[in-house]
Amino acid sequence: MAEKQWFETWFDSPYYHTLYDHRDFAEADTFINNILSYLSPKLGSTFLDLACGAGRHSKYINSLGYNVIGADLSPKSIETAKSFSNSKLNFFVHDMREKIPNQSFNYIFNLFTSFGYFENEDDNLRVLTSIKSYLEPQGKVIIDFMNATNVVNNLVASETIIKQGITFSIEREVIEDIINKRISFAVQGEKFYFEERVQTLNLKKFNDLCNKAGFSIVKVFGNYALDEFIEDQSDRLIMVLEEKY
Repeated sequence: MAEKQWFETWFDSPYYHTLYDHRDFAEADTFINNILSYLSPKLGSTFLDLACGAGRHSKYINSLGYNVIGADLSPKSIETAKSFSNSKLNFFVHDMREKIPNQSFNYIFNLFTSFGYFENEDDNLRVLTSIKSYLEPQGKVIIDFMNATNVVNNLVASETIIKQGITFSIEREVIEDIINKRISFAVQGEKFYFEERVQTLNLKKFNDLCNKAGFSIVKVFGNYALDEFIEDQSDRLIMVLEEKY
């Protein structure tokens, strides 16, 4: 059996959700409202929330009147997400490098830096090629990624975070265009160690990838308020993709 990759173990761990329980859900909902206002989707449009985690954002999009499927590699996250399911909201376990048979979507969201995790950079192209295979004609893809330039320039090398009585020791460094984050902690005397590794993909690299996959980046935003993207200042790199014809 092949050894699991870091994201297969860490994202499926309950401690992942403990460490990141501070995430601002109100800000996330505001972002979704802003991007939906920009897209102006028709009621009844179909959405794929790709790398949906525990499904909160899929649920929110669905509450606005849309048909949503959430997909994620983590079985535990999908198990949690399924508690939100209804006739227009469903979830399943899925590796985003693989195609989804017999499905198509008007809009595909890949949010909150859920890209660039793989050891092999060719897998990035596999993700985009797979997305293209189940995107409806005239459909749009939203990729919300960190602004890698800004992150690298302001990288915090080490810090300690205490959450729910657990002390997380975190170290970060950039090695060969990958941000490596090492996370260690102990629970009831048992020691744990996980890693996160995300490629430092900037706008130029995304442009190159999109061109190879048959996409054009038609709009770029720099934060969740959808302000202009400024490479050395913006918090986020939010891209709107359309298929080339």
